[in-house]
This record gives sequence, structure tokens and C-alpha cells, in this order.
Amino acid sequence: MGDGTVSDRKKVLVTGLSGVVGSAMRAELEERYELSSLSRHGVDGFPEERNFRGDIADLEAILSAFEEQDTVVHLAADRSFLAKWESALHNNLVGTYNVFEATRRAGVKRIVVGSSTVAVGGYFMDQPYSDILSGQMDKVTRPYPLVDGDVRPRPLGFYGVSKAFGEALGSFYKDFHGLSAIHVRIGFTVSTDDPTFSAAALSVWLSHRDTAQAFVKAIDAPDTLRYGVFTATSDNYWKIFSLEAARELVGFEPEDGAGETFTPGSEPERDRTDYKHHLSESVDETPDLEMARVMNEMFPGL
Repeated sequence: MGDGTVSDRKKVLVTGLSGVVGSAMRAELEERYELSSLSRHGVDGFPEERNFRGDIADLEAILSAFEEQDTVVHLAADRSFLAKWESALHNNLVGTYNVFEATRRAGVKRIVVGSSTVAVGGYFMDQPYSDILSGQMDKVTRPYPLVDGDVRPRPLGFYGVSKAFGEALGSFYKDFHGLSAIHVRIGFTVSTDDPTFSAAALSVWLSHRDTAQAFVKAIDAPDTLRYGVFTATSDNYWKIFSLEAARELVGFEPEDGAGETFTPGSEPERDRTDYKHHLSESVDETPDLEMARVMNEMFPGL
């Protein structure tokens, strides 16, 4: 990386940098790379020449942001567990395809995609994970088997479906277009960096510095890593996902870990509303109320 000046640093474009996940690692990425941003409204306090604006659902509108980049990090999405199909289709499936296609057209060599544990959220319904996530830890005997971090998709809701689609799209672009695609199944990055408001958050929490580490490790992984999927959470006492795939693929070693207890409370306001800044104004963003009812019954606080 030479002397670390902007001119010799790796050029990294991040979609959705102003979101909770992007904000959690922005300082670390800015220190390491020549960082550019692509978002609908721009990012506060960011150099204007690298502060690209555009709706990822409009391919032609975003192409210029990808020129001369070394790596793309794709985070922008409707990240609500309760996303309706229309919003998941427009923002997450079409939007993710456009980001991959713009990456390919610009000749970028690698894309790191923010996937989600919700891509495998169907496992949340199995024991003992459902007891853990609903706060009934007294029913759980430790040790218990962990879900493999690279297990096949088993999505929860249309948001989970869209993340599983992204992982499949990465495999396609790797095989047919030679693109290196690494998918990070993010646990729960909380804006306050405090997961103690619910059992579910306690289990799948990914701290801010562990978020940054997971993505830095993926960005800087050897060129020989052409495709990979791994789950990233902190080393939580009640974790349900194994971190072995993350260790083996990119050398991820979490520095943080949530403890054993929580105090029931509300999800931080920013985490409930932040994702709306990434959505197309032409799409209905109201939540799927039936999915909300089912989720609330199964996993209070998730």
C-alpha cells in the first residue's frame, strides 16, 4: 500500500454507506482505503467527488460510480425483516443485480456483499435456537450444536429470500464473468452497539469493530478466493452460528462477545427506520403486517 496516501490506496466503493452497517465501519474503511459512496441522497461529510448519488434500481444512473474501483461493497437494501415482495424485488433483487452488473461492466475484480443471517433464518425455528431467540434460555442445555456459517440458504421472509438470491447471483457472476464474490452473512449490527435489549439481538450481535473486521478481511482476502459465504457475528455466549467458515475463508476472529443476560426493551429507533433512506420512492415500503405478527410471536425483540 506504499506510504498510505490516497493515490496508492485500494479504491473501494460502498453502497449504503450511511446505513447502520456502513456507519459502523466507515471510520475504519476511510482509514484504510480510498473510499467512495453510492447512495440515493449522498453521505454527510464525504468528499463530493466521491459522493455518488443514484437509485440502485436504475442501472444507467449508477454506472459512473463504479469506474476505476478495485472493490465494491454492497450494503444498500430494504433491510427490514418485514419487507413486502414488491420492495424486496425492486430494492434488493433488481438493485443487487444492477450492482453486480455495474461492477462487471466497470471491470472491477471483487464485490463484497452484505448478506444476512436471515438468508438462513429458517433455522431460527428449530430447537434449541427458537428457545434462545425467544429468551427462553432456561430450556437450553449447553453445549448445543451450532449452525454452520456457510450452510445452504433457508430464508426467513422476502428479505431473507433476497439475500439468498444475492448469494446465488454471486456464484453466477463468479462462474460466468470471473468476478470474485464474497458474501458476509451479517448477524445484527446495532446502531448503539448494545444488544442487551432482546434475546435475539444478544444471540446474533455483530459489534461495530467486528463488523469492520469482517468486511476488511473480505476486501483484502487473497485474489485466489473467488467465491465465499460466511456468517459473521461476535463471539456471543448464546450464539447459534458457527464462526469456522469465517475463520477459514478470511481469518475472521471476533474481538467482542455478548454476555448471558438481557433486559427486554425496544430496538433503537435508527435501526427500525434507517433502511428507508435506501429505498426507491416509487415502491410501497409499509411492512408486511402478517409477517410482523408471526415474527413477534416466534421471536420477541427480533
